[in-house]
Amino acid sequence: MEVWLLRHAETEWSRDGRHTGRTDVPLTQEGRDRARALINRIGGREFSLVLASPLSRARETAELAGLTPELRDDLLEFDYGDYEGITTAQIRETRPDWYLWRDGSPNGETADDVGRRVDRVIDEVLRADGDVALVAHGHVLRALAARWVQEPAAFGGRLRLDTGTVSVLGFEREVRVIARWNA
Repeated sequence: MEVWLLRHAETEWSRDGRHTGRTDVPLTQEGRDRARALINRIGGREFSLVLASPLSRARETAELAGLTPELRDDLLEFDYGDYEGITTAQIRETRPDWYLWRDGSPNGETADDVGRRVDRVIDEVLRADGDVALVAHGHVLRALAARWVQEPAAFGGRLRLDTGTVSVLGFEREVRVIARWNA
């Protein structure tokens, strides 16, 4: 069994480094083109389960990649609370040592909050009969990968994940592993 993670393609906010949690920002034209190119990356693979965040940037990425997802709120991006729509540099003007994975966001979520959500997704994935595709957002997929390898969600801070990329989780014997990352 493999779990294919597809990070949604480019939006204006992701391109500009703005924290994009629950705001439903659409893909750019370049993002749509890159999402279509994911069809070649998937290579006709059959998935027994395809899940996506309900936000349009994830849904559209899935559809342009040739997938028909079921939607899961547990795959929504971090709730950035007061930091929604602003950059890390802007946040650090008032909180110079701020780090999402350690500090979370005021009126938003912490990494542990997101970890609890993605643990439910992992439980569903492990019950699937075959390969799975998950289409979602950068930070939530990083937290999911961390939890997949049974690390705290905050370990996701060490896993860079670009827009429009494919990563693969799997097993080495019975041990859950990250087989390919940020490809």
